[in-house]
Amino acid sequence: MSVLGCIADDFTGATDLAGLLARSGVPVSLRIGVPDAAPVNAAPFEVIALKCRTAPVVDAVADCRAALKWLQATGAKRFFWKYCSTFDSTPQGNIGPVAQALMQDLGADQTIYCPAFPENGRTVFMGNLFVGQQPLGESPMKDHPLTPMRDSNLMRLLAPQVCGQVGLVDRPCVARGSDAVRAALRDLAGAGVAHVVADALADEDLQVIATACQDMALLTGGSALAMPLPALYRAAGLIDGAAQQGAAGDIAKGAVILSGSCSAMTRAQVAGYQGPKYRLDPLALSQWGAGSARGWLAVQPGDAAPLIYATAEPDDVARAQSELGQARAGALVEQALAELAIAARDMGKRRFVVAGGESSGAVTQALGVTRLDIGVEIAPGVPWTYANSGGEPIALALKSGNFGAAGFFDDALRKLEQA
Repeated sequence: MSVLGCIADDFTGATDLAGLLARSGVPVSLRIGVPDAAPVNAAPFEVIALKCRTAPVVDAVADCRAALKWLQATGAKRFFWKYCSTFDSTPQGNIGPVAQALMQDLGADQTIYCPAFPENGRTVFMGNLFVGQQPLGESPMKDHPLTPMRDSNLMRLLAPQVCGQVGLVDRPCVARGSDAVRAALRDLAGAGVAHVVADALADEDLQVIATACQDMALLTGGSALAMPLPALYRAAGLIDGAAQQGAAGDIAKGAVILSGSCSAMTRAQVAGYQGPKYRLDPLALSQWGAGSARGWLAVQPGDAAPLIYATAEPDDVARAQSELGQARAGALVEQALAELAIAARDMGKRRFVVAGGESSGAVTQALGVTRLDIGVEIAPGVPWTYANSGGEPIALALKSGNFGAAGFFDDALRKLEQA
C-alpha cells in the first residue's frame, strides 16, 4: 500500500522527485503516464510522470485527475503535486488549475506552494522566487522558449490561475518553527485563504514547512519540499523497510546524448562537451526532417557518446519560433529527438542522457518506457534510471534543463560506469 502518491508535470521533474525520495532508502516506483491496469504491489512512494506542463489547461487537469484516481487506488491518503522549481507556467496555468482540481477531488480546504530547492539555488523570500542571486524575472528563465517567466512574485503569478485569495507564510514565520507555520495556516484558513505560498531559503526551512504540513491531503511544490517527508512518515510509523537501489547491471555501454533544452545551464553543458556533436535546426527539420542527423549518428564510432542537440541561444530560438510558430518549432525538435532515440536504440545504444523536460517526455514515450527504477544520483535531482525498451534493458538520465554542473554529460556517463 502506498503512503504518498505523487504527480509530476513533466518527466525530468518526476525523476528529480523520485531520486530525492529514494535518498531515504524507501522504495519508490516511477510510472510513465497513468497506468492502464489497477495497481498491484504498489510502492510506499508512487510517482506518476505526466507531460502536462504546457498542455491546454483542460487536458492537464483531466490527466492529473486521472493520475490522482489511480494513486488513490494504491491506498495513498497523502498526495504531492510536483512542478518545476522555477514555477514554469503561463498566466492560465497549469500549476494553479491542477492544484485547485486536486483539492476539490480530495475535499482539501487548503494547500501550500513552495518551489524552493536550495541545493540547486532556488529560494523563495517574501513570496518572490530567486534563481541563485537573481529574481526569477531577471534570470535566464525570462527567455524560456515555452514558458518565459517575467515576474518573480509567486502570489501574482498564482492569483490569475486560481479562484479565491492567495496568501503567504513568510520567512520570519518559518524561522519560528513548525508550530508557528501551523498557526499561520490556521489564521489564513479562517480568512478563507486556500492557496498559500511558503518562503524557504534553506533546507532547514523546508524541514519546518514539511513538518507543519505533513498531514495535509495535498502538498504542492518543487521536489525538495518532499525530501523531508520519508523521515517524517517513518517517525509517524507509516513506513518502514529499505529499498534496493537500481544498478546498471548488464546494460550495454553504447551511449547517446539528446538535448532539446535551451536553458543557460544546458547551453553551457553543450558548449563544454568534447565528444562528437550534431546540431538540429528547427528550420531545417521543417524542410528535410531528421534524416541527416540519423545518418550522422550511424557513422559515429561505437565507443563514442555522440551529442545531438537543438540547444540554442535565445535569439536563435526566437527566430525559429517567429518563422515556424512556437508550438511547431517545439514539436519538430521533440519529434526529431524521439526518432533519433529509436534509431540510437536500434543501432545498439542502451545508455541515454536527455536534457529538457519536453525532450525527456518525447524520448521516453518513443522508447515505450512505462516504468522506471531509480538508480544512482548524478547531481541533485538527477538520478540514473533503468527500464526496458524493445525487449532490452536501458539506462536513462532525464535532466531538467537548469540542473547539473557544466560537465554534466561526462559526469553522468562516468557515474553509470561506477554504478
